[in-house]
Amino acid sequence: MLKNNKIKLFIADDQPIIIQGLRYIINTQNDMEVVGDATNGEEVIKKVLKTSPDVVLMDIQMPNRSGIESTHIILNTLPNVKIVLLTTFDVQEYVFDGIRAGAVGYLLKDTDTKELLDSIRWVYQGQAIYRTTTASKALAQALINNTTSKTENDKQLDLPEPLTDREIDVLQQMAYGRRNSEISNIFNISEGTVKTHVHRIIQKLGAYDRTQAVVFAIRQHIVK
Repeated sequence: MLKNNKIKLFIADDQPIIIQGLRYIINTQNDMEVVGDATNGEEVIKKVLKTSPDVVLMDIQMPNRSGIESTHIILNTLPNVKIVLLTTFDVQEYVFDGIRAGAVGYLLKDTDTKELLDSIRWVYQGQAIYRTTTASKALAQALINNTTSKTENDKQLDLPEPLTDREIDVLQQMAYGRRNSEISNIFNISEGTVKTHVHRIIQKLGAYDRTQAVVFAIRQHIVK
């Protein structure tokens, strides 16, 4: 694979040994490369804005600025960067704060190597990753608490073309981080049909990809 086609990653963690370990794992992959790292929030912001990586692995608890705050600042300037939060503790508050800041993923630092690498690829392809037990429950609760009626949503968002009930169902599954194959099994429809729904959802919401569509939907209280 050509070097320019590799997924460019930035690692942010206040523990150098964590950075070294992640660097080693990532750089063994033919489709990934680490383009930078930082050990505090201020440094993360400066370096990420300079290197424009595809994906940032962001420690939540760092000196100077937290990973949550750094995420918010970075995405205000580089909205297409995919930020995955890394933490030692599976805490519900972190999930809520991460969603509000615009992070597209939440993983524990002891996640096994295969899941970590798969998650990086999924996020790069436009999927949201909230796969810890607490993250899944917190995300589900956030969706329930933020539910409004379809009529209210359409009026509030003034979409040129409203989402259908099926598209809202699919969007909800996307928000849970489920892949197209998983969604097709849930609704007993073909994966091709799921892809069509996803494409239409992205178009109707005016999003760049499925990740942006999910984040937008959560913030705007679209999903149930």
